[in-house]
Amino acid sequence: MAFHRFRRLSRAVLLAALAGLGACTAASAANDAVALPDPALDPAPAAPGEQVAVFAGGCFWGVEAVFDHVKGVRRAWSGYAGGSADTANYERVSEGDTGHAESVKVLYDPRQVSYGQLLKVFFSVAHDPTQLNRQGPDRGTQYRSAIFYGNPLQRQVAGAYIAQLGAAHVYPAPVVTQLVPLKAFYMAEAYHQDYASEHPDNPYIAINDAPKVARLKQLFPDLYRPQESVVQVRLR
Repeated sequence: MAFHRFRRLSRAVLLAALAGLGACTAASAANDAVALPDPALDPAPAAPGEQVAVFAGGCFWGVEAVFDHVKGVRRAWSGYAGGSADTANYERVSEGDTGHAESVKVLYDPRQVSYGQLLKVFFSVAHDPTQLNRQGPDRGTQYRSAIFYGNPLQRQVAGAYIAQLGAAHVYPAPVVTQLVPLKAFYMAEAYHQDYASEHPDNPYIAINDAPKVARLKQLFPDLYRPQESVVQVRLR
């Protein structure tokens, strides 16, 4: 069974199916955090005001949850990037042949968090950038690691950081993250938005995504924002 469909099964079925591997998966996830250097290149954006960043790193539920907990992030949305408008829906993207990646659009205030800091969070705790066309239990090009840059400065900063991480040999394998221009971001269906926060007892979330938020709190205490603050920001 394809895991993208496996994620949507009832809680009871998931609990039974994951009972044998949940403990080892969660234990492995808890040890996946990587201490990374700060980006050597991280200038202030040329234009004032809020900025947008788009990242892809496996199932968008977990990536969105991580960035929702970053101070300075105004909002994060799950969606699709890399393909065309007519295939930007969950059923088609899940087939793996649309060119889309499950992605997250991050609206942030650069006065509180820089693009370079978002990159550090992305590469440290949001996903494993050495996994090619997969992430954890999910397989397919729609789960690839990618940065969709919105302007030349983002391309420069992201490219420099990828090169910096490679030169520092911080991972046991090469970084496979794609760096591609953002042509369009398509919002995912409503039930995908805030999925992790609204379904914390879902076994998929508990095993694969909650540990990412816990690692964010552990590695980035100055950037971490608790759930209560996330709700307050959304209500503004």
